[in-house]
Amino acid sequence: MSIPSPSTGVLQLGPLRLNAYGMMIALGVIAAVWLAGRRVEKRGIGTRDDMSSIAMIAVPIGIVGARLYHVITDWSKFSNDLFAIVKIWQGGLGIWGGILFGVVSGVFVARRRGMPIAATLTCIAPALPLAQSIGRWGNWFNQELFGRPTTLPWALRVSDTTAISAGYKAGTTFHPTFLYESLACALLFIVLLALDKRVPMRDGRLFAVYTAGYTAFRFFIEGLRVDQAHLIGGMRLNQWVALIVFFVSVAVIVAMRGEPEAPVEIETALPESPG
Repeated sequence: MSIPSPSTGVLQLGPLRLNAYGMMIALGVIAAVWLAGRRVEKRGIGTRDDMSSIAMIAVPIGIVGARLYHVITDWSKFSNDLFAIVKIWQGGLGIWGGILFGVVSGVFVARRRGMPIAATLTCIAPALPLAQSIGRWGNWFNQELFGRPTTLPWALRVSDTTAISAGYKAGTTFHPTFLYESLACALLFIVLLALDKRVPMRDGRLFAVYTAGYTAFRFFIEGLRVDQAHLIGGMRLNQWVALIVFFVSVAVIVAMRGEPEAPVEIETALPESPG
């Protein structure tokens, strides 16, 4: 038993030919913007139009940041073919660069639109793992970022060419790390919604819970992968990044412990009427 991989990374819808990798990322973005828009309206800190405006800036900048992170950390793949840098549809987006560039640019736009930054981060926190959960299926279509060989019932079967190019025999099956991360992100999405509903928190703390939760399971999933990566002290570079972000996130969570501050009510005294 095994999970088959698609024979092509292109979806044919009538006369339209869609790149599956890009389509899954786009679907994830649409879902995230929809959810974040609902949440900012519910909190009364903005509108869906505000969130759409944020996404129009943050998403493309985030994609550029994600690509830059991948290119910089895997420069050997691009040094002899600079045009390959722009071939995003073939895969290769580093989540760390995407989050950094996307969040920073999104915060800038939110501030210009008069939205409170910490509350906005709380609203978008569950939307990010939702987008990641959907977007990870693009790796399935591209037959990339799979884990070590395994014969488990849910093992991933890739094409013989892909298996051989990875250094294994034709017919080898692998850990479907894309599936592990997709399911973990979906679970994190549900947990964040539950925490936001049931556990009072200061604005912005939920975002730190997201980064801590994501980096915790990403550390272990990263350790399963067999694609080439820079090693430092026997661990992959992305594992070190995950550890650093995790401990910083935990420190922020601890620093922001306690009940959220109650809104301050300002009473305006009415002028006395002349006697």
